[in-house]
Amino acid sequence: MTGAVTSLVGEELLAPAPPQAVALATKLLDRFEAPLAVLFYGSILRTGDLDGVLDFYVLTDRVRPGLRGLATRLLWPDVSYHELEVDGQALRAKVATMTLAQFQAATRGQGIDTTIWARFVQPAGLVWSANPVVAEQVVEAVADAARTAARFAAALGPAAGSAETYWSALFKETYAAEFRVEKGGRERSILGFDVTRYHRLLIACWREEGLLDIEADDLVRPRLSDADRKRIQAAWRLRRRMGRPLNYARLIKAAFTFEGAARYAAWKIERHTGMPVALTPWRERHPVLAAPGVLWRLWRQRQAQGKSPKAGKA
Repeated sequence: MTGAVTSLVGEELLAPAPPQAVALATKLLDRFEAPLAVLFYGSILRTGDLDGVLDFYVLTDRVRPGLRGLATRLLWPDVSYHELEVDGQALRAKVATMTLAQFQAATRGQGIDTTIWARFVQPAGLVWSANPVVAEQVVEAVADAARTAARFAAALGPAAGSAETYWSALFKETYAAEFRVEKGGRERSILGFDVTRYHRLLIACWREEGLLDIEADDLVRPRLSDADRKRIQAAWRLRRRMGRPLNYARLIKAAFTFEGAARYAAWKIERHTGMPVALTPWRERHPVLAAPGVLWRLWRQRQAQGKSPKAGKA
């Protein structure tokens, strides 16, 4: 691994991960065809709260055969939910699956997708790889995600400011481009976890790309000609226009291909409302058809609770 960005990213990706995440990733391997690498990311990587759902990307050598594989070639990734026991502890995992080649192209910013490089400019861990060559390819791909993100941040941020303002501008734009329900200020919680990390990463990316003009204390400024800025902003406008339609299409695909969707929905409902949802075989097989009935019963149950007499009253 060479280059400042690759070194920074590699140090982070190859750092020891929580042992439960490594063990869970290993248990997941036999559920996927031709796995090459497993990336662990998301809030639990930062907080260590194993009561939630652990987020993984499984990168494979090829897509599965048949119609499902054809859909994955057009609209990656596939998504699945798993509940497994590790050392006597029940753990939950949401797994996105795509090929390593698809991941590499996405992190380089090829195509209109923003989701991959926007996620993997954030901290992640490489918890399993098939061999050292694959590990190097994944590290370089994640470094490309950082370079792509930093390039867009240079054009979407102010003329000059702190590194934090550039990342903040970028994340606000990517959230707006994706069909995601995020509370306002979500970018502050991401950056607030380690402001120094994001400063170092932006500077390293801009230096490698020849974009760093000024770095003085907390002030940075990218070296962008008007033509380059307009070119990058035009590329971003295309991604912003197409981002939501792309994510709508992925949601429609997921409605019919999300493995374990019923179990995932049942867990989410109980976690957020305290109301258990009985999982019948029919609901497991047909989560989309079952959803209206489940939501109707949930609404009626909440209405009934709201009308029940308060404690202490006759």
